[in-house]
Formats: sequence, C-alpha cells, structure tokens
Amino acid sequence: MVTVWSKRAETELRKAYLYIQLDSFQNAEIVRDDIIDLTIDLCKNPQKHPLDKFKKDNDGTWRAFEKHHYRISYRIMSNQIRIVRLRHTSRSPLNF
Repeated sequence: MVTVWSKRAETELRKAYLYIQLDSFQNAEIVRDDIIDLTIDLCKNPQKHPLDKFKKDNDGTWRAFEKHHYRISYRIMSNQIRIVRLRHTSRSPLNF
C-alpha cells in the first residue's frame, strides 16, 4: 500500500507552507514535514483515525485527522491511501 496525494491536497499543503513561511521558515517546515510523515504512516494502520464526519454517505473508507490546526481527509482504497483534502480548521468545513 502507498500514500498518494490528490493535486488539490498538494496545492493546499503548498499554500499552507508558503503562508506559514511568511512568519517562520522553520515552523513551515515542521508543519509540512509532520503532515507528510503522518500521511506516509497511514499505510501501517489506515483505520487509525475516525470516519470523516463531513463525508456524506461515508461507506467507511473516508477518514480524517487534525494536526497543527489542519484537517487532513483521506480515503482508504484497495492499493493506496488517497489524501483528498487539507484545510485549516478555522475554515468552514465542506460537506462532500
């Protein structure tokens, strides 16, 4: 199993990194690296985090967790963990 990021999630992580970097290059790297490391570790235990409460009709494959005030949504698929979305927790959640 492998972790794969959607283009949308990659873009959001890049935006977050650049925004944090305006205040602190070191903090931007910590946040980025922590989030990436946690998503890589999902392959070891994909069901570690709770079901994504904002996913309508969740079939049990959609999960989410928070780190550094960012909410990371992912989907467990047969051969990969797909990182679907990354949003700051102060932003209104999207139901999808």
